[in-house]
Amino acid sequence: MRDLALIPLLTMLAAVPVQGQSRPPAFAQCASCHSTEPGKTVFGPSLHGVGGRKAGSLPGYDYSPALKKAKITWNAASLDRWLASPQKTVPGTRMPFGGIQDPAARRALVTYLLTLK
Repeated sequence: MRDLALIPLLTMLAAVPVQGQSRPPAFAQCASCHSTEPGKTVFGPSLHGVGGRKAGSLPGYDYSPALKKAKITWNAASLDRWLASPQKTVPGTRMPFGGIQDPAARRALVTYLLTLK
């Protein structure tokens, strides 16, 4: 398992702007496991280019069988559902994340994720 001691450092770095876009506060949870750089896997797959990508399809990342079989293409609606509850959206996913309950925080995060092109 990855060194969990790095999580506080990665969380602090989540506030650093990328490509002129300010990361929303909710992204701190994502930055613990995900990169926004193309092809850079941390614990989870890179979120660069996530908008329009089929779930479980980024080459070089070992997704759960459930996510590989999911018929989801990431867009505003599907990302919102996923971020509300990954386990309810795709039962059997390995993503250890309970979800973001605040709709405004999810909306800001989804908007940001869709800029990562």
